[in-house]
Amino acid sequence: MSHFDQSASTTAGTGEPAWRSAIRSEAFEAFSNGSMPTQEEEIWRYVDLVFSLDDYRLPAGDPVTMDDDPLRGVLVDSVGARLVNGEFVGDDQIDGGLQVTSLRRALIDRTEELESVLGRSGVPAGEDLFAAASAAFGGGGVFIHADRRAAPPVVSIDVRSGTHGVVSFPTIVLSADEQAELSVVVHLRSNPDDDVLVIPHFSVVAGDGARVSLSVVQNLGYEARSIGSLRAIAGNDSTFRFGEVGLGGRFARLHLDVGLEGRGSSANVVGAYFGEQRQVLDYRYFMRHIGTNTRSDMFLKGAVEDEARSVFTGMIRIEETGQKTEAYQTNRNLILSEGASAQSVPNLEILANDVRCGHGSTVGPLDADQRYYLMSRGLDPQSADRLQMRGFFEEALEMLPHPELAVPVRDWINRKYEIAQAEGRV
Repeated sequence: MSHFDQSASTTAGTGEPAWRSAIRSEAFEAFSNGSMPTQEEEIWRYVDLVFSLDDYRLPAGDPVTMDDDPLRGVLVDSVGARLVNGEFVGDDQIDGGLQVTSLRRALIDRTEELESVLGRSGVPAGEDLFAAASAAFGGGGVFIHADRRAAPPVVSIDVRSGTHGVVSFPTIVLSADEQAELSVVVHLRSNPDDDVLVIPHFSVVAGDGARVSLSVVQNLGYEARSIGSLRAIAGNDSTFRFGEVGLGGRFARLHLDVGLEGRGSSANVVGAYFGEQRQVLDYRYFMRHIGTNTRSDMFLKGAVEDEARSVFTGMIRIEETGQKTEAYQTNRNLILSEGASAQSVPNLEILANDVRCGHGSTVGPLDADQRYYLMSRGLDPQSADRLQMRGFFEEALEMLPHPELAVPVRDWINRKYEIAQAEGRV
């Protein structure tokens, strides 16, 4: 018997406004008629989903026991929030022009604003089975709003998914008014041995002249699976900065879609990922240039060892209205073991005639010439390779929207590689 029935969907939507109930009803219909994605679909090419949603159950108030978020200690003067199996835990927080509140509460108290924000940046329920499930059975999460008053502190969101066999749908909605500034760090975590499915959705709307910075650190346990989506809309002269660090998960996917709708809007996207054992790290990044004089830069670096695999497919699409666009995408990959592999597929689709854009990708091992040079300066082979690894990721880490994250992320990446060296896996 499936846990995902009409009764469960109705219960999840108790007390929500009519417009959200209509979305939920349509999503349940799409879910009921949907099926698991396959490699036959281009957006799912290169990955094989060897599980079913029916392998999991919906949360039932299960307790999640985890240590305190280690990232809070490196974010000075941050405002903290916590999601447990997708639900907001704690009290609302207001700090000057910043408001952090339960998404369920915001659906009631700020319903018109939420309807507008999600109408522009929500993930369509018809996108795939996971998006339909989220809209049909989810509803928990956090709403963060910033107005144009003094720059607020960083918001640190600890997303805990720690109950074996549970699927959760954490939703994080960011809304920045005209000329506002909003800065958010999200840490996705789970207990090491818990087989959980996490389907996080991020919705971002940056008003005219707004500056939104979002960093996501995916550090799930190796038994977890994550299938995430992020949609962002940028208004006139606004800036969206996004960074993702991918370290955990048996299978971890992020589908990013950024729409530069406003004149003079810009986006900077950076990523750093490291897979080992049999991890699969999957990135599908889309940058849509719609307004004039827009600019974007995608820059991702990753490494895989053992039998791990990474996938990057990037698309820059410049509409006819996107004249005077500047857009670039770069993806660099290191293959550290014979059984590891990486797919890197950058794409351009240009409909305007006054643009500057480019892309590049590389897949290969550590540089033998650099190893030889470092050894000629007195380093042993293992030390030389560790130094190369540090240098490889440093450029991406320095570009993260929140530079204070570079220290813990650098330590986590280096520890992964050093353990593999000690065990003779690289």
